Amino acid sequence: MDVVALHEFVVRTGRSWGEVTVVDASATGPRHALNVCRARSAVLVSGADPAELARGLAGWRRTLVVQDDRELSTVDPADAVVRRWQAPGPVLCLAETTFGPVVDGWALPDDDFAHRSDGLVAVAEVRALALSRLAPRPGVLVWDVAAGPGAVGVECARLGAAVIAVERDPVQCVRIIANASAHGVDVRVVESALADAGDLPRPDAVYVGGGGADAVRRSATSGARRVVVATADLDRVVPARDALDEAGYQVEGTQLSAARLTGGALLATNPVTVLWGTKKS
Repeated sequence: MDVVALHEFVVRTGRSWGEVTVVDASATGPRHALNVCRARSAVLVSGADPAELARGLAGWRRTLVVQDDRELSTVDPADAVVRRWQAPGPVLCLAETTFGPVVDGWALPDDDFAHRSDGLVAVAEVRALALSRLAPRPGVLVWDVAAGPGAVGVECARLGAAVIAVERDPVQCVRIIANASAHGVDVRVVESALADAGDLPRPDAVYVGGGGADAVRRSATSGARRVVVATADLDRVVPARDALDEAGYQVEGTQLSAARLTGGALLATNPVTVLWGTKKS
């Protein structure tokens, strides 16, 4: 559909052209368009099947405005899946609140995230390396597994990715929601261990905090092209490496040991080993 027709559709929905992200699913592919809808608050999608788009939005709080044979219909995604569409045109996907990545740097200071008093958060140096290997961007989906307060997931969302944070601690889940809200992004939170999380949509990249062997093995079979594991426990490094290697990933890694300038003195942070696996072609 041409830009003039899309602009007319947006005006008819009561929105302004400047507040929507425009995606052509026929050009970028349906997964790319779906992940943009998962990450942004107002997305105009052309060339997509409304039912297929709605099916992929299960778990995200969204409303769809669909042009069907010149008529506008506002529907919940669950209703859009089962509705008979006659001649569907563009779809406007809307979130309940306004958000969207506004990036002013990354690897933000640790204190920019609410976290436990014992400092259990992926520190900025680890996040900087993890983000470079996860490659978050618009159109991709990232899992943040054993997410803790969700610092990595929130940073991925700030860079435009759709994000699912999987965390079994309910207190940490509250922190993830608070951190996402504070940074103006949307992160879907699944309060569960990855083993019990059910059927999650296939990710493009996965970050595993803590390096737990079961979480790494399950992440390695998710279909993600990239898996990044961070752990301060040396006993978890070899099992994590082996799990990624056995799943067909090319594995690399490094141990980060930073010293921060604090009050005129350099204070060492705890060493953390970061592994990253890239799916072999």
